[in-house]
Order: sequence, then C-alpha cells, then structure tokens
Amino acid sequence: MDPGPKIAQVAALVGDPARANMLSALMDGRTLTATELAYVAGVAPQTASGHLAKLSDAGLLALEKQGRRRYFRLASPLVARMLEGLMVVAQEGPARQRNLWRGGETLRHARTCYDHMAGRIAVAIADRMVQQSFVLLDEDGGQLTDAGRSFFDELGVDLRLASKRRVFCRPCLDWSERRPHLAGAVGAAILHHALEHDWVEHVRDSRALVVTPVGVRELATTFGIEGTPPKDGREEQVPSPSRGRVSDRIRFSQWGAHRQ
Repeated sequence: MDPGPKIAQVAALVGDPARANMLSALMDGRTLTATELAYVAGVAPQTASGHLAKLSDAGLLALEKQGRRRYFRLASPLVARMLEGLMVVAQEGPARQRNLWRGGETLRHARTCYDHMAGRIAVAIADRMVQQSFVLLDEDGGQLTDAGRSFFDELGVDLRLASKRRVFCRPCLDWSERRPHLAGAVGAAILHHALEHDWVEHVRDSRALVVTPVGVRELATTFGIEGTPPKDGREEQVPSPSRGRVSDRIRFSQWGAHRQ
C-alpha cells in the first residue's frame, strides 16, 4: 500500500496554522471546548468547527460529550509524539530560518508533553536515571532495570498499574533541549507522582509547570538535580550546550547516599 496520500493528508491538516495551534494547545493532555480552541487558533467559532471536524475525521482528535458541552482531546499518544517530532524538526530547520527559543524560561524549565514531563527538569531526570543505570535508553526504546524498579518501589510509584496497551518506556526528544526525556508509562508515572506530591504545579492556560519549594527539595534528594525555577518568565536566547542546562549541573553523588 502506498502511504504517500495518507501522509500528505495528515501533513496538510497539521500544516494549517489555525489547526496547528489547536493541536498544540492539546499537547498537555487536556480536553478543551470548541470555543476555547477557536480562541487559541484565533479564528471565528464557525471556522473552528470546520477545522475540528476535519481533525476528528482524520483521527487526530477525539470527541467527548458531557451534557451539551463537547470537549476535544488528542486521539492518542501517537498524535502527541508526531507533534513533538514536528516541533523538533521545525526548530532545527535551515540555519537561516532557525528561531531563538521564544517560549519563555518557565515553559522551557518544565512543561507537560501530553501525559509526561518535558523541559530541562525532565531531561535532567532522564540523564540521572541513565547515569545510575535505572533505565537503558536507545533510539528505539527504553527498558527499566531491576535497580530502576527498586528505585520506583522505594519512591512509592507502582508501575504495575501502568496500562499494558501502551509503550512502557521510551525516549522522547525534547524540542527545547534537543535531548531525550522519558515518555511512555514510566514518564507518565513520574509526572503523576510529581503532581500528586506537589513537586510541580500546572500554570493556568499553559503547558508550563512550576517547580514548588517542596519540588526543589525532593528533586535534589531523589534525583540529585537542581530544580530551582527561573526567577522570571522573560524570554531569553537558547544557551550554548556547555552552560545553562540543569542536566549539566547534576550532583553526581550516589542515589543510595541521598536516600539514607
């Protein structure tokens, strides 16, 4: 079967700026109404309805009804993964067309990527887990080691509850840091734990997450990383790879010493 026509169809749908903005707004796993999506797309409600119908028909969006209200969400993690990949490719681009990071330092520091965490903090967590041999990552996927399972057990994260219908662990290329964070059931479990224990908090109407004082302490204790949030949300240029990344400031003391 020739996949060309289907790829072209999806590319045409995502390539429209209004529809791209709608899909991006749903990247944090939320459900939004047609009115809310019309607002983020900058189009009239009637125009938004047409866009949403096309995205739904193509299987990119799923519809949920509650009474008279209709809520839209990304149809699956595969759609979120596709969008994240497109963001990485779009940011790279030809040198003359590359844009400096314009998302703000709060968004770059920590944010949601569908059902898992992204940004500097998430990349630092992935780095730490690889360094401690808790997880093995390659381009094709990821595997949790016995030491990693023990780590999650002590942390109080029950990975046995993860759905067997989804990928258990995989790297997801972070589009602001250009390095992988953890996705799949393992990545989702880390985000769930961080939210449940008040390590991070959602920023209203944004994918951004703010690391709380509790989170700063627990990220240092649990992963040995510095989680202090940026002092303000000013937009800055992307720092060079040799400086400015949380993952470059990881304290290399052993996890066992932290937990004692």
